[in-house]
Amino acid sequence: MSATRHAPGAPVRPARSEREREAALALRTAVFCGEQGVPRELELDERDIEALHLVAVSESDGVVGTCRLVCVGNTAMLGRMAVAAPWRRRGIGAALIAEAIAAARAAGAERVSLHAQRAAVGLYTAAGFSIQGAPFQEAGIEHVAMERALD
Repeated sequence: MSATRHAPGAPVRPARSEREREAALALRTAVFCGEQGVPRELELDERDIEALHLVAVSESDGVVGTCRLVCVGNTAMLGRMAVAAPWRRRGIGAALIAEAIAAARAAGAERVSLHAQRAAVGLYTAAGFSIQGAPFQEAGIEHVAMERALD
């Protein structure tokens, strides 16, 4: 695993305890279910058990960003990225992506794939991902498949 990535005020790293994993799931529920109206049964799934949960942790606010990484064969699937509203546009998303890419490399993945909400495409494009195919609906929100090869 790589060194901890730094976003201003909230270093990004793998969750270190069950408490941090639970805080990550609570943040996802607040963002996806509370803010975006995604049904809870679609947000939390069996992949959470096997996933590597990455977190951005603030000393004052605890877990303020999260995403998960699930490896299937030679592909790492990045998903469920959420950042608490007061912490958005501070580089946390980019730091989470960088840490996820480093973790995927360390796990031997050859590529990282994800489903990006249309509003987040620019963030992923800046990290080297490219759109793969036409837009589609997922949980009632328009998404696109994106992928990045790892060298």
